[in-house]
Amino acid sequence: MNVPSSSAKTQPAPLCQRIARATLALCLACLQVCWPVGAWAQPLPTLGDSADMSTSAERRLGDRIAAQIFQDSDYLDDPVLMDYVQGIWSKLMVAARSKGDLSDELDDTFAWTIVLDRDRTVNAFALPGGYMGVNLGLIAVVSSEDELASVLGHELSHITQRHISRLIGRQSAQGPLLLAAMILGAMAVGSNPQAASAMIVGGQAAAIQGQLNFSRDMEREADRVGYGVMTQAGYQPQGFVTMFEKLQQANRFNDTGGFPYLRSHPMTTERIADMQTRQQLLPDPVPTRLTMLHALIAARARVLSTPKSENLLPIVEQAFAPGYDKLSVEQQAGVLYGALLAGGKLKVLSRVWPLYATLQGMTATDARSSKLVRWLGEEVALADNDIPKAQRLMATDEPDQASRAGLFLWAQIATPSSPQRVTQQMQTWIANHPKDAPAWLLLAGAYAVQGKQVQAVRAEAESFAVTMNYSAAQNRFKAAQDLLRQSKDVDHIEASIIDTRKRQIDSLLREQALER
Repeated sequence: MNVPSSSAKTQPAPLCQRIARATLALCLACLQVCWPVGAWAQPLPTLGDSADMSTSAERRLGDRIAAQIFQDSDYLDDPVLMDYVQGIWSKLMVAARSKGDLSDELDDTFAWTIVLDRDRTVNAFALPGGYMGVNLGLIAVVSSEDELASVLGHELSHITQRHISRLIGRQSAQGPLLLAAMILGAMAVGSNPQAASAMIVGGQAAAIQGQLNFSRDMEREADRVGYGVMTQAGYQPQGFVTMFEKLQQANRFNDTGGFPYLRSHPMTTERIADMQTRQQLLPDPVPTRLTMLHALIAARARVLSTPKSENLLPIVEQAFAPGYDKLSVEQQAGVLYGALLAGGKLKVLSRVWPLYATLQGMTATDARSSKLVRWLGEEVALADNDIPKAQRLMATDEPDQASRAGLFLWAQIATPSSPQRVTQQMQTWIANHPKDAPAWLLLAGAYAVQGKQVQAVRAEAESFAVTMNYSAAQNRFKAAQDLLRQSKDVDHIEASIIDTRKRQIDSLLREQALER
């Protein structure tokens, strides 16, 4: 998404702004979500009180916000980017557990879910209940996994140290959903101050606006804990220093509203000096540089955060620009990757496809990068509806259950000719990852090709349930029941599952209605 400009009135607001408005409207109707009727009027505990917001209440709050995010058009579940970010996130989670920073209660109760946002601003944000938002703009600007790990480790520590709960706990007269809307409104200030100020309603809300940013003490704590988690996970601490330096430079020269991370996380010379001192104490500090793998990932983030086709053409033209030869090999690979991906979306394959062989040669000695390039070739062929070419590009006809991106690409390529195999593979994946909404949709597509409409509709319903769009899930389960009633050959096991899931969704919708 483009940074707001003078024409912003005619374009959709960034996701964080739309979610803030939606959450604010939600909270006005559902202020009792975490307390019984009347209980929210009683004073909440102050900071440091042992009766801070419970983990289950914070999770419910996070779920309500996440449900809004999942239904927003700027929410993105790109398997390639998710594999990359999730790989870093998983290592940080393991490190936090081993260091004792992540308690068993939080580990079991919170969602620990990454959500990607197409927004091109440099931002990441912790949300209640273990949800972590990452803008594509952040992925595009960092130079390595180490730098991205420094940001994710910092935000993870805000969650594990219960900073959100402690902030909510110190506000004695505000319900948690209202505070959540205010937090998201504060995030939106970085992109559009006018739109964000419209979210701050009432004198009382405006009075606490200045208190919503994490305090400097909380920032120092997140720095310290995040640094320990990051290094325990095996990432180079220099990434923390270079990330700070990038943000400081952006704050000094380039902060025109595109760096909300600077506002919610105040940069101080003390914090920067602390990270530099920690890094200098290491015996052999490793410098951070742009890696081949991250060059490809960053290029993908740039393309996927550019929704307008007219803005994709310059990305294609970069591969043919005079300055291309002066770039490092990693930068050249990123340019070629972006040109191929953008060219596929623009349907100009005849222009960009010759770049594919060059990109393959550049990444041949790096196994992870080479795999990303192969997947790109398959993806571009799919975009051109050239299934035979996509099949030829696959290294093997066997799916890779260890890689979500590889499995999902294989499923898209194999569904037209081998829907039964796709069904089996996706059922296996879903058995281990039942909260994977895109996996349910791929399973639905495989069922549809086989003419199994009841199973296809049920899989669609499950995908809606995963993203907490319970009304849509209820409608799809009803549709599956209608199909069963019209069928002469009823699968009683499938019918029983559909009836049970329909009742569960009905119950969830009743709970939501009571909360309102």
